[in-house]
Amino acid sequence: MRRLGTGIGWRPEIADAVEAMPGIDWVEAVAENVCPGHLPDSLLRLRERGVTVVPHGVSLGLGGADRPDEGRLTALAERALALGAPLVTEHIAFVRAGGDLTATAPLEAGHLLPVPRTRDALDVLCENVRVAQDALPVPLAVENIAALVSWPGEEMTEGQFLYELVERTGVRLLIDVANLHTNHVNRGEDPARALDELPVEAIAYVHVAGGFERDGVWHDSHAHPVPEAVLAILADLASRVSPPGVLLERDENFPAPAELERELDAIRATVKASGELPAADLPGRREEVPPAPGAARQRTALAQAALLSALVAGTPAPEGFDHARLKVQSRALAAKRAEVVAKVAPELPAILGAGYRPAFLAYARSRPMTGGYRQDALGFAEHLLLAGRPEDADARRRLSHWWLERSGPAPLARRPAARLLHATRRVLLGR
Repeated sequence: MRRLGTGIGWRPEIADAVEAMPGIDWVEAVAENVCPGHLPDSLLRLRERGVTVVPHGVSLGLGGADRPDEGRLTALAERALALGAPLVTEHIAFVRAGGDLTATAPLEAGHLLPVPRTRDALDVLCENVRVAQDALPVPLAVENIAALVSWPGEEMTEGQFLYELVERTGVRLLIDVANLHTNHVNRGEDPARALDELPVEAIAYVHVAGGFERDGVWHDSHAHPVPEAVLAILADLASRVSPPGVLLERDENFPAPAELERELDAIRATVKASGELPAADLPGRREEVPPAPGAARQRTALAQAALLSALVAGTPAPEGFDHARLKVQSRALAAKRAEVVAKVAPELPAILGAGYRPAFLAYARSRPMTGGYRQDALGFAEHLLLAGRPEDADARRRLSHWWLERSGPAPLARRPAARLLHATRRVLLGR
């Protein structure tokens, strides 16, 4: 595995600071936020200096019941080629559910949700990973995620699940030690046991990040300093194998550059103190992965749709889940949805002011996300306008203008009734 060194997550908000930081060997960019034909100047300058850039996907949903979407795989491959990346990474998670396999409306989580550690889910994941490996021009590494909830009836530990995944597919691993800490606090899982069981020789690189605890629940925020407990897990991992790369993640609430540099120094010191171990060779694929049985996909689809519907659509909680934890997860999903929509459409909080967040959370309680965040922003604005809101006439006029600018022209629907409804909405909102 190629040695990456010490890196940091590249974000537009800290692009200048990252360029000026000493000792940055590589950066990781969110794949969905990078356009291959219009790479940010900062990333281009970093590449010219010899800094490696790795695209990190967040929307593929390899742990979902459906096979990976060809369009999303093509987009990820294009970014890998545009950035000259040695590998690409994604998550062991599902991000959408419903649809044809369950004959229900498709739902979007807007977040990474854990897959059940069952034989069915493993069969589905292995086939999905193989589909992705065949479509990508560079090696794939997959990341363990943090979770607030546990699936009932799981058949494997996280370490066992990851071991079998690597054994069957030869995929590399992106181990997030902050997520191991999160699962320790939230689910009682021992990080040392996970490291004992997973194939450390398959590690492509390591994520390190911060979070916070509230009411006994650890939130993997990527917006707080890295705690000592996370560095301790990093030290344990580094005592077993020399990780090819270690990266600091920070997604918001960015501190001064000097503080980020201190965190990077602490990460370097932690790895160095554990000794310079040789990196083990990654095994190749050891067996052919057969297609997941149709029944396994359908069972996985039904289970994931039931969980996601309970989280975002208010349906009853599936049997065996901790209802209190589901409520915490549901609130967290709604809050993140509001935050991302505010970033995607910053005009909305500017127009609505302090009323944006409560209005959006009220909207989200009865209207689950079925498309992307941009569609969600348009749906929210349309909902407010059709209800005659906001009450301030000037704000309502500005919101109407914003919606009309971004909602059309759209392809005509096949059904006359749908075309009439769309035209009527545009007329009403235009007024």
